[in-house]
Amino acid sequence: MVLMKIIDLRSDTVTLPTQAMKQAMFDAKLGDDVYGEDPSVKELQDKLADMTAFEAALFMPTGTMTNQVALATHAERGHEVIMPEKAHIYEYEIGSISVLSGLIPRLIDAPLGVPAVESIRSSINRSIHQAPTGLIALENTHNIFSGTVLPLKRCQEISELAQEENLPLHLDGARAFNAAVAQNISIKELCEPFDSVSICLSKGLAAPVGSVLLGSQDFISKAHRYRKMFGGGMRQAGVIAAAGIVAIETMTDRLADDHKRAKTLAVALNDIDGISINLASVHTNIVFFSIPNAPVFAEKMRAKGVLSNALSSDSIRLVTHYHITDNDIIETVKIIKELQN
Repeated sequence: MVLMKIIDLRSDTVTLPTQAMKQAMFDAKLGDDVYGEDPSVKELQDKLADMTAFEAALFMPTGTMTNQVALATHAERGHEVIMPEKAHIYEYEIGSISVLSGLIPRLIDAPLGVPAVESIRSSINRSIHQAPTGLIALENTHNIFSGTVLPLKRCQEISELAQEENLPLHLDGARAFNAAVAQNISIKELCEPFDSVSICLSKGLAAPVGSVLLGSQDFISKAHRYRKMFGGGMRQAGVIAAAGIVAIETMTDRLADDHKRAKTLAVALNDIDGISINLASVHTNIVFFSIPNAPVFAEKMRAKGVLSNALSSDSIRLVTHYHITDNDIIETVKIIKELQN
């Protein structure tokens, strides 16, 4: 019996660690990270801080935790956090912004995830009768808008506004390396406008676990308290940090291959009757296509061996990553075309 090949396009979170990562995990030097004594964790933090030109970094289990720790560290309870509509912090971190930190999201219009400077400016509250603004949070790439990229110039303009208003600026950079590669800039340049950045290691970079929060030394020292409070104090965490070191050293440049395959996929699907895609929004490795009865169609795709995410009644998300080949893209298009005919 021949087993059907599964093409898993649900997310880049399904990536498995490379052999080099597994070997690094096996060989990792370990200590107790709650005491700050794990050498592999410290190496990962130091390397990523150096790459991004931040003073310090803090390793945590998840991107939700790095984001939430950042929000709690920056802002006071009862303050508002300005963020683009459909931000991951609001949509997919299950209300932790309010439950854990007592903060209030202020969502603003952001076409393709890119808010206008004036939209942010007009949303800043200073009145005694309103919850004061405590923080501005952006997302790059924007998960819900096809992995669209925040242009560096816009980030710099928003950073200038944040400085004028004496507000911290945080970046949910779960796929920050994707954004940097797509713009042909360094991760250092991409991070420069921000006071803090969260970077995930377990998406396109293919590490099995972990995200890193970056910021000033003072900010990270305060963030330590919230990491512990939110349950993120790990002991011999170097076992997983070792894979993260390999990820940032070996897996960033190849993200361009994922972007190329996503664009090829998007263009091919857009030529199929009954399917529509905003090709201008396909900047990185995420493709959304519109089709009636998306959940039913996604199940039909699954039956043929292609896994996807139906995120609404008429929208399906496909994400390219380390395990997706050119042949997988060809086969996916073939299967979708057959199902549509």
